[in-house]
Amino acid sequence: MRKFLILLGIIFTMPAMAATVVATVDGKPITDTDVTARTKLMARQGNTSTDNRRQALQNIIDDNVKLKYAANFNAVPSEKDAVNELKRMNLGDLSGSERSMAITATRANIAWQMIVGRTIIPTIDVSKEDVAAEKKAIEREHGLPLEMTLVRLTDVPSDVASKLTKPKSCDNAVNMAENLGGVPQKFDAVQYELAPEIRESIAGLPLLTWSKPADDGSIFLVCDSKKTKEYGQLDDMIKQNAVYKQAMFIADQQLKQLRRKAVVIINDNRYKL
Repeated sequence: MRKFLILLGIIFTMPAMAATVVATVDGKPITDTDVTARTKLMARQGNTSTDNRRQALQNIIDDNVKLKYAANFNAVPSEKDAVNELKRMNLGDLSGSERSMAITATRANIAWQMIVGRTIIPTIDVSKEDVAAEKKAIEREHGLPLEMTLVRLTDVPSDVASKLTKPKSCDNAVNMAENLGGVPQKFDAVQYELAPEIRESIAGLPLLTWSKPADDGSIFLVCDSKKTKEYGQLDDMIKQNAVYKQAMFIADQQLKQLRRKAVVIINDNRYKL
């Protein structure tokens, strides 16, 4: 009986079998348990790639690289900050290894955002020309927040279209069309609510100028346009988006450089590229 009790004591005091270390980054081990936890977190976030485990390992490596770099700028958030962010993302119910992995990943993401905000965004300058070019692209693709009064003619024969001259006013345009035998339609609309083919016809069209006939024979004329409240914010939004895109591109290049400098050792051939 004594020998049996001694044997039980040995069994229950033995350490649990350590998880397999699949890689190290700057000497810090990453286990297969870590990778599994990260794949589960990715699945919760909607990432179901067929190469999830390899991607999960890469994400863990990047987290370590980001946190190490952010420490140089005193830009590493607390665990409490990460927990609050997880709750905001509806991921506050995680537990065990998944929760630990989620906290680390969130701290790394917040830290990287701080680095981008402090060191990259202040260096980016978006010119007025860039904003204007982007606005034109938005106008053609989606339409601008402009309240417009338009005149539309449909099924206009080419010989009639050639007789349309520049009117002095919207009423003059309607009378001109009627005198040529047309049935003009006058209506008000916000540009971004118009059909794509109409936006295409009027994009960049000066006021009181007939558009070129569309494929279906339709011709448009913009009588008047008025900027909405949203229009006044459009330039700032375009500039912010342009700055963000450039910042993310630069940040991605910087992360690649930091990744190359890190000492990453892959021990498991399944994860090697």
